[in-house]
Amino acid sequence: MVLLGSTGSIGVNTLEVAKKFNIDVEVLVCGKNIELLNKQISEHSPKVVVIADAGDKHKVNHSNVFSGSDAILKVIQDSESELVVNALVGFLGLRPTLTSLASGKKVALANKESLVACGDFIDVNKIQPIDSEHFGLWYLMQDRPVEKMIITASGGAFRDWDIARLQNATLADTQKHPNWSMGQKITIDSATMVNKMFELLEARWLFGDGEYDAIIETKSLIHALIDFKDGSTTAHFAHASMQLPIAYALDEKMNENILGHVDLLKVGSLEFREITTDRYPVWSIREELLKNPARGVVVNAANEVAIDKFINKEIGFMDISKTIIEAFDTFTQMPTNIDDVFALDAEIREKLGRKA
Repeated sequence: MVLLGSTGSIGVNTLEVAKKFNIDVEVLVCGKNIELLNKQISEHSPKVVVIADAGDKHKVNHSNVFSGSDAILKVIQDSESELVVNALVGFLGLRPTLTSLASGKKVALANKESLVACGDFIDVNKIQPIDSEHFGLWYLMQDRPVEKMIITASGGAFRDWDIARLQNATLADTQKHPNWSMGQKITIDSATMVNKMFELLEARWLFGDGEYDAIIETKSLIHALIDFKDGSTTAHFAHASMQLPIAYALDEKMNENILGHVDLLKVGSLEFREITTDRYPVWSIREELLKNPARGVVVNAANEVAIDKFINKEIGFMDISKTIIEAFDTFTQMPTNIDDVFALDAEIREKLGRKA
């Protein structure tokens, strides 16, 4: 396989599963964590390695090293692997998804932004989602009429904060996720609830028209639920680990034990909460966005710009959602092809103060 984003949490888990199933790793792509990359090279012996910066090539313990975004696309095209695991973060993961599909490869997708920004122009039949929520929905699907698909959220770092404190929240505060450790951007997205809105958009593209919603489940043991039209509801319970959906993406006939079962007696109780717009203002555009999912490119571009500004202390935490909502109200055009997606993304970034 080709693994994009090998040193992130999803990439690390993917390599663990690959080792378990004796899957060869042809290509490793990572950013700047060269120390971890070198350990991965030693263990998995990839044929090709791609890193972010050419200046770091001399640090990489491999004879076939490339750098930059163009190199990622070329190694995908040149690879013999039939599977690409895309665990890159942000809009930069879109072109590798498109290139992988154009090259006839299956994509195990953890890069949310690919479907969020460009879902209207991506063949989801060649996509295997490896987010726990979409895997949970897929796992629960059966040949019965569905009324609603529901995914769960942890609530993020500020689910228990006094709302009045949120505007003064710092970058360090956003990283204190109550349930696990993730990358910087996705943890901010969890705190704003943008992450969950993105996952609803992904679900819409993956499973088609229908009713989608999300609720907070504080222990992150239920990842998805389906309300069937007959009045019954099924839920997918599993310990929070990316290894389960990754295992199915790497081996469709997977029938080995991956995780320990959830012991409900030890869990004791579960708590569910509504996602409210006073704590998560961006949730106010959820319904309109799901009605017009092609506008996801607007939300994604505005979010990435706003996060950069927040990290640089140019805006406060609550201004992230404000920026997204204002952009959603301002940029109402609908992309009609892939070129439109990239053009609209660039226009939004430029007008909001961050050129693409």
